[in-house]
Amino acid sequence: MSNPIKVLYTAEATAEGGREGHARTSDGRLDVDLDVPTEMGGAGGPGTNPEQLFATGYAACFQSALLRTAATRKLDLTGSRITARVGIGPVPAGGFGLAVTLNLDAPSIGPTQAAQLMEAAHQLCPYSRATRGNIDVTLTVAGAAIERAA
Repeated sequence: MSNPIKVLYTAEATAEGGREGHARTSDGRLDVDLDVPTEMGGAGGPGTNPEQLFATGYAACFQSALLRTAATRKLDLTGSRITARVGIGPVPAGGFGLAVTLNLDAPSIGPTQAAQLMEAAHQLCPYSRATRGNIDVTLTVAGAAIERAA
């Protein structure tokens, strides 16, 4: 990596049994059973799955970047929500890949401002930085895709 970071916090989690197992963080704050969704040929048991966990983390991280960006522009995003949808499926080269959609619901601002905030947050969010160039991420506002420069 050409720009090493100064690590401020490290999360640690251990999984056993893969997608049909159990995962727990070292501090015990997250302790979950894992199950494969029926759409992927699993039993669809009561446990969560890696895509749900990734969606939760990405949504929270992205909204923090969005709120920081809005604050610098003196915009009020009270009541706003980010919904992350993480899809998984086969890729032509073999194996599986992910696709993400991040949707902003922000009733207190217009769609143009919302789209600008989404673009700016996408540059700041650590999850967006980590996934850039690796998976398709679609940004939407109220369900409508944002036109992005290539």
